[in-house]
Amino acid sequence: MTELYAGGLLYDGGTEVIDGQGVLVEDGQVTKVAPAGEFDGFEGTTIDTTGGTLIPGLFDCHVHLCLGAEGDPGTAADKLLPGQVTMKALERAQNTLAGGITAIRDCGGRDYLEFAVRDAVNGGQQMGPTIRASGRVICMTGGHGNRSGRIADGIDEVVRAVREQIHAGSDLIKIMATGGVMTPGVNPEDAHYTAEEMAAGIAEGRRFHRRSASHAQGRDGILNAVRGGISSIEHGIFMDETCVQEMLAQGTYLVPTVAALRNILDNVKNGIPDYVVEKTERVSENHRRSIQMYYKAGGNIAMGTDAGTPFNKHGANAMELEFMADLGIKPIDALRFGTANSADLMDLPDQGRVAAGTAADFLVVNGNPAEDISMASRLENHRLVIKGGLPVSGQSVSAAGPNFQRMAAF
Repeated sequence: MTELYAGGLLYDGGTEVIDGQGVLVEDGQVTKVAPAGEFDGFEGTTIDTTGGTLIPGLFDCHVHLCLGAEGDPGTAADKLLPGQVTMKALERAQNTLAGGITAIRDCGGRDYLEFAVRDAVNGGQQMGPTIRASGRVICMTGGHGNRSGRIADGIDEVVRAVREQIHAGSDLIKIMATGGVMTPGVNPEDAHYTAEEMAAGIAEGRRFHRRSASHAQGRDGILNAVRGGISSIEHGIFMDETCVQEMLAQGTYLVPTVAALRNILDNVKNGIPDYVVEKTERVSENHRRSIQMYYKAGGNIAMGTDAGTPFNKHGANAMELEFMADLGIKPIDALRFGTANSADLMDLPDQGRVAAGTAADFLVVNGNPAEDISMASRLENHRLVIKGGLPVSGQSVSAAGPNFQRMAAF
């Protein structure tokens, strides 16, 4: 099946939005991007993007499919049977895809139940975004994430825990460097694992070709993770200039998850535990400052939301673009962070860009999102979501031929 997308603007994952381009898709893959005039006489299906912009499908590099964004999501998940958790995780993945997110990284699941969703989606049995999953997070005794994570203390046990995740089928390793907001009795500023424990876990993952992500909020824990060779710092709340310079030197990615704190602050009276609200209010200004500092320094940033945390809903992930812009990030940079940069972090070279040889994973939006980021961040401005060349959700496509059929995500 061959389709031509033409008429509107194109953002290809780079540094500008361009006009007058056509994008040819054959069997779910982009085969040609060229000035629209080169496609004169095309007799296949044409999807008219006039008045809008075609962009790569968005990424979310930090979600939790086994959490449902309730006020206290961990307690809500505890009440479900394993099969119920799995089915809800699939529904959340499909809601995420319908919201314009065509690839996600699950950064901490529940007894590997999310792996069934990943395998069904990536294998084509179910519609959903491309999924990479870390399995169980690795944390110290009493540390952040101990409710469902793999508790490990000491270098030997941390290495064993990494090997367990690899054996279970994890795509990346998630190690908790510090305390966090959502665990009672821990301080986000405190380093949990020692530098030696962090380095050993990261190195063991790398030995088996796994990238790594670290929940790292306090300064010392961030430095322990960066010095150990971590691929990405998640949250990065208490970064300082030393963190920035060492991350720049290493090429470390920051996944800010602005939506996590933003949604808690917007819903403080809606059943969120008091200790979560207190810590969020205490750290939020530092979070803002750290993100702005790393952005101004030119650091690598990828989009992630922490979807599944309180009122941080799967399917509303694209709002992270708008939240980043609210912090002073230019819309064109926010788009790059949500597409090409995230694809690089997740090691998905055939996604996150619109170019010959890439997957036909697209989001068609109204207007120009480089001028108004809400065109990409808000679902009401989304016209069409395409995954592997197949329409997933969106408005009817004008000028589409009889062979172009919309397909529901679920």
